[in-house]
Amino acid sequence: MVCLGNICRSPLAEGLMRSKLNFTKFTVDSAGTSGGHKGQAPDKRSIAVANKNGLDISNQKSRKLIKEDFKNFDILYVMDQSNYNDVMALAITEEEKKKVVKILDEVFPGENLDVPDPYFGGSQGFENIYRMLDRATDVIAKQIDNRIE
Repeated sequence: MVCLGNICRSPLAEGLMRSKLNFTKFTVDSAGTSGGHKGQAPDKRSIAVANKNGLDISNQKSRKLIKEDFKNFDILYVMDQSNYNDVMALAITEEEKKKVVKILDEVFPGENLDVPDPYFGGSQGFENIYRMLDRATDVIAKQIDNRIE
């Protein structure tokens, strides 16, 4: 799960995805394209909306996306077009490029929708992105379950 700073959207997406998959079979992580918040916990508003919905993401720490992430993960879900462009710029091979997916494309194929960055807004923005990411991770978890069956 990738966003800009890895403190708002991608930590929520990571927490949601972890809650929906068998942690012994899958690795879920998040990162930021900027690295500007390296080592920091998620934004307090992300932590609050997660807690309100029964998830604890407070132990996550922000990290910068690295080239090895293409090797270590099957899919890199990005939150918006800017993140998509930044991650694609790191991808070298066609195989790596195919791993980069805008997360809302899983819910709204072909609509090219973004998960808006709630950082400069109020708590309602965090509520909104939680609902978006909850829906997207439901779809992703179902797709994974269908592949395994």
